[in-house]
Amino acid sequence: MALRFLHAADLHLDTPFTARGRYPEHVAAVLRDASLTAFGALVEAALAHEVGFVVIAGDVYDGAERGVRAQLRFRDGLEQLSDAGIRSFVAHGNHDPVDEGWSAIARFPELVEVFPAGEVASHAFEVAGQAVTVHGISYGTAKVSENLSQRFRAPTTPGLHVGVLHANVGSDPAHEAYSPCSVAELCAVGLDYWALGHIHARRVLHRDPWIVYPGNLQGRSIRASEGGPKGALLVEAVDGRIGEPELLALDVVRFATAEVDATGLDVDDLLGALLAAGDGARAEAAGRSVLLGATVVGRGGLHERLRSTDLVAELLGELRDVAGETSPFLWWDDLSVATRPAVDLTARRGGEDFLADVLVTARGLPTTTPDPRSGWTAGLAPDIVRLAERDEPLPGVDDLWAEAAALAVDLLIGEEP
Repeated sequence: MALRFLHAADLHLDTPFTARGRYPEHVAAVLRDASLTAFGALVEAALAHEVGFVVIAGDVYDGAERGVRAQLRFRDGLEQLSDAGIRSFVAHGNHDPVDEGWSAIARFPELVEVFPAGEVASHAFEVAGQAVTVHGISYGTAKVSENLSQRFRAPTTPGLHVGVLHANVGSDPAHEAYSPCSVAELCAVGLDYWALGHIHARRVLHRDPWIVYPGNLQGRSIRASEGGPKGALLVEAVDGRIGEPELLALDVVRFATAEVDATGLDVDDLLGALLAAGDGARAEAAGRSVLLGATVVGRGGLHERLRSTDLVAELLGELRDVAGETSPFLWWDDLSVATRPAVDLTARRGGEDFLADVLVTARGLPTTTPDPRSGWTAGLAPDIVRLAERDEPLPGVDDLWAEAAALAVDLLIGEEP
């Protein structure tokens, strides 16, 4: 029989969404309950998929204050799981350390295990005919610089072994270096699956053993790591072999970004393109509310108008008016401009000024110089290199040179000193 479990992390229950006070009431009301509603969806998903257990890898709450309604909602959800025979394993992270804050919960339901701080606790049981042991540890205080992975020990019993750890694996410089450790150190322990928390972007760092971040349960802003589908991972094991974890999207509000090219457009066309981007974001959210940030890019006659008038504010107001107070809502959170001035590069290349020299030189560089990606990290600090390389590979050589040439043109002919 297949064994299933859910891996979630970074619930941040009752999170105070950034700048919530400036949202209209129909948006603010949904945001106030978004994290709690997403947790309710997690409980429903566990029941629907008939999982054997649920692991929550840290940051259940958003802070040490741990509001009463968040704590009670959390307890009630775990009680639903316990009543259905589903075990829950909970670790606390840097936002909700064990020794800080307070608890309104006198005791948890029978099948709930909260990992202690200071030592790894292990819980062995059987589900779907398979032996399982879940190992985990919580943070005692908010700032944990110790490599907690070194407290885990190699398993001495047969069956599936799952580790629950809130940590910065690989020393991602975009996140606080709490409990820093490496993929190699985790692999060396000998567990089958590492259920990680702390990084809000979903990532598979290693397979066999699996080392996985599920991302947070509910996005919190239009930052890249907070955007896109959010939820929990459904993990299935057959005869001790774990398959590819499946994302169950459980978020209530989808945070999204859009880029609209204004090249060759007038104001009416630009408004239409923005509205189309909003429709696209709605469609991708599959019935969820959407909080959208858009950027206008491209070259052309609108550049000066967008830079020097109140047109952006007027467009943003119109977008919000058209979206209305629907449910689920579409809220245009921000509209920014990254356009460039219009320029006839062919004509300017035939001139006799410095810009012409730059354009002629730039056109020949891709074929006369080595790959600019080789050796570019020499002399840079390791953290900077990891930050630059962490998400996607660098673009192609031709794309790099084209972007560099475009930037040079903008700097040479731009209106600002």
